[in-house]
Amino acid sequence: MTQSVIKNRIENMRLLVQKLKKYFTYVSVLGCDVQSQAVRADKRVTTFNEQPETDRGFVIRMYGGDCVYEYALTDIPEVTDALAEEIAQKVKLPASAAAKVIPPVALADEPLKRDFERDSDVDEVTTQQLIGTAVDLKQRVLERDNRIVNAACIFRIMRVSKVFVSENRTLTQSYAYVNGYLLAIMKEDGKLVSARECVDGPSFKPVAAALPGKVDKLIDKAKHLLKAKPIVPGEYDVITDPSITGLIAHEAFGHGVEMDQFVKERALAKQYMGEAVASPICNMRDGAGAALSVASYFFDDDGVLAGDTQIIKDGVLVSGICDLVSACQLGVKPTGNGRRESFKRKAYTRMTNTFFEGRNDKLEDMIKSVKHGYMLFETNNGMEDPKNWQIQCTAEYGIEIIDGNLTENYVSPVVMSGSVPELLKSITMISGGEEIIGAGMCGKGYKEWVRVTDGGPALKVKVKLA
Repeated sequence: MTQSVIKNRIENMRLLVQKLKKYFTYVSVLGCDVQSQAVRADKRVTTFNEQPETDRGFVIRMYGGDCVYEYALTDIPEVTDALAEEIAQKVKLPASAAAKVIPPVALADEPLKRDFERDSDVDEVTTQQLIGTAVDLKQRVLERDNRIVNAACIFRIMRVSKVFVSENRTLTQSYAYVNGYLLAIMKEDGKLVSARECVDGPSFKPVAAALPGKVDKLIDKAKHLLKAKPIVPGEYDVITDPSITGLIAHEAFGHGVEMDQFVKERALAKQYMGEAVASPICNMRDGAGAALSVASYFFDDDGVLAGDTQIIKDGVLVSGICDLVSACQLGVKPTGNGRRESFKRKAYTRMTNTFFEGRNDKLEDMIKSVKHGYMLFETNNGMEDPKNWQIQCTAEYGIEIIDGNLTENYVSPVVMSGSVPELLKSITMISGGEEIIGAGMCGKGYKEWVRVTDGGPALKVKVKLA
């Protein structure tokens, strides 16, 4: 299904909304066409595959005063009274089941008609060009050091076209995003390590042009990781690179401020709204409209325009993020964070671009202020317990700081853990600028995967490492 096919269904979507309004007070239809592909070239093989994000179909949302109903279709080629009646009858729950559903209030549907499009060159790039570029970059890495046992170059390209239609709204959006990765696997004396470098952006050519400049850093990193040792567990002064800063933002106040968790009483953050939860120099934001990255869109899957939400202001928790339904249940304004894994899945409150704001400390001064500690680099993974406000974050590696100087002593891997308020209140310095990194995905619990980004400046914190 192409964008033109989705646009050709707009009138049918409108007609279906009208016919279903006989049965429900609110009706909307979301049409999705997400094409996601990846090229990977390594020492042994080159592949070009469709990715799991690929998604084509329509989902209807209906509300009739009791609960929200949804119904998915692979296409809407024609609309009849019989189709509308069939959908209405299929989604209606028996009284025993409906009584167990938390009923929202009436869903808002302010009038708006807009078409959104972001410029990109992805449709001009052929499969042969993608493969050729990946093979060339992979070979450059392989030839740099005889200890490299494998290398890879990966390009992931996502094209998104969506249409949202309700009684009062007709919105369309079209955009693309490219992630480029270089990987090196190096072996020496029986020890095997991997290193990576990433570049991302809305167009292919700038990403492909930037990756060759990452090769030297990639090789140097792999060499140092071969010599990395385990860290001695303890509490340390730590400087975080933007990737680790983003991981803290994502895990500390990501899921914890997704307000559908407030509805279910599953997030401790609900009790701390309006209270100091971080150092007074801390400010944190989330929103698809707050930055340009892979999680940036023009409107969410509820038909709400992309937001830019201040979550922490001067250390105080001032807002959460929410989808349309949870916003109505809580009596707050939706923030544009309603997202679906696919048209077949429910919309949940989900993070988009989550990051700390920069201040004015200089990174070199931050490092000089550390008597003994570490600078941590590169997100590996993280976990959060939003009910008890504990987090665990893993960095790919750290570099030891002694007497205010970065040394050649690498440690890997490094696990950072502790209480969210204790960690955030320990922040004493924040560098300038923000780097938003768009290379990851996030699940809600163990499922419902969507693309997210996070980042920020460098932070100085005191935290437990192991």
